[in-house]
Amino acid sequence: MADIQAQTALRILVVDDSSTIRRSAEIFLGHAGHQVILAENGFDALSKIVDCDPALIFCDILMPRLDGYQTCALIKKNARFHATPVIMLSSKDGLFDRARGAIVGAAAFMTKPFSEDSLLQAVGTYAKAKEAAASF
Repeated sequence: MADIQAQTALRILVVDDSSTIRRSAEIFLGHAGHQVILAENGFDALSKIVDCDPALIFCDILMPRLDGYQTCALIKKNARFHATPVIMLSSKDGLFDRARGAIVGAAAFMTKPFSEDSLLQAVGTYAKAKEAAASF
């Protein structure tokens, strides 16, 4: 895990209606030196994304009013954030959920509850993917 923590600090947006999940992600990512921006729902995320310009977004699927699929689709339609990786979070691990996430442009799918190691591995993998895409 030391090599994961050695990566550069990133700005990461975590969108989840569960305060427990938001707090866990904030602690895990904060320990690794990342700046964490929290949003309670899709509308909150869309209002914060322009100001915070995150390198990576973790987004819950099941949220009231604007679900994770809709939130991801709106993010991906914006040219400025199209290359920003969105990792969908769900307590369900179904094929349908994964497929629907891929259709709206999600980079990956993580099952909740997540461990610190799995969260930091995802950051390492998908943040590098964004950096590589930006260098072309």
